[in-house]
Amino acid sequence: MATISFSFASASKPLNPSSISPSTINPTIFNLLPTPSNSPHLRRIPLLLKSPPISRIFIDRPIITIQQRRICSTPITSMFTGIVEEMGRIKQLGYDKPDSFTMKIQAKLILEDINLGDSIAVNGTCLTVDHFDKGELEFSVGLAPETLRKTSLIELEQGSVVNLERALKPSTRMGGHFVQGHVDGTGEIVELKPEGDSLWVKVKTVKEILRYIVPKGFIAVDGTSLTVVDVFDEEDCFNFMLVAYTQQNVVIPMKKVGQKVNLEVDILGKYVERLLSTGFVDAIKSS
Repeated sequence: MATISFSFASASKPLNPSSISPSTINPTIFNLLPTPSNSPHLRRIPLLLKSPPISRIFIDRPIITIQQRRICSTPITSMFTGIVEEMGRIKQLGYDKPDSFTMKIQAKLILEDINLGDSIAVNGTCLTVDHFDKGELEFSVGLAPETLRKTSLIELEQGSVVNLERALKPSTRMGGHFVQGHVDGTGEIVELKPEGDSLWVKVKTVKEILRYIVPKGFIAVDGTSLTVVDVFDEEDCFNFMLVAYTQQNVVIPMKKVGQKVNLEVDILGKYVERLLSTGFVDAIKSS
């Protein structure tokens, strides 16, 4: 770090810049502030900027590996669209250590630009990549205890198929809606009913989640952005319809009645409720 040194010259011994050896001034910045007329003892003096030795520039600077630079440069993002990019398959899952639950997933598209620390939505759950092997076409994520309690991922088995989506980029088209990957809870499939080449799906959940679900509103089911058709408050249920293309590209149709799905409601409803409960709207009206 460059050091700045300066001194005040007295009136009896004014500092003569020309008397300073050029070798000690590199570079020299002169004080250009005007000298007050009533302060003759103050003189315009040089500020000496002493550069650090070249050896310190190289020795003291930490060495950063290419892999570390890649991790540091990876943007921290955890927003998704709910448009499933690929269906992966569980290769291995379980506790590799007494308190560490790991899930290894086989995939292809997701691995194209994967980096350590990336956020991947697995059945709508935002998880962090802690290992990947492009040669083996696999990546691993760790699951915290709260994730296991809050989601349906604990019910997965070796060979299970899961929805996968990489985090949203600024250039990505918003084909679905803003999905955080923060699962609110689970629902249970209570009905699967075909109609033409489409499929009706009815899901039952708790009232704490159902109150944020509205007809024609968004909801993420196992990470898939879907439009709610109807809400049945008396049954604690809601339903939606899957067209033929969606059925072929997400895991929901592979599930059976009685199985669980991850649910994430539209974040907008939570913000509105929060603002109303804190009196924010009333405060604006009265101002």
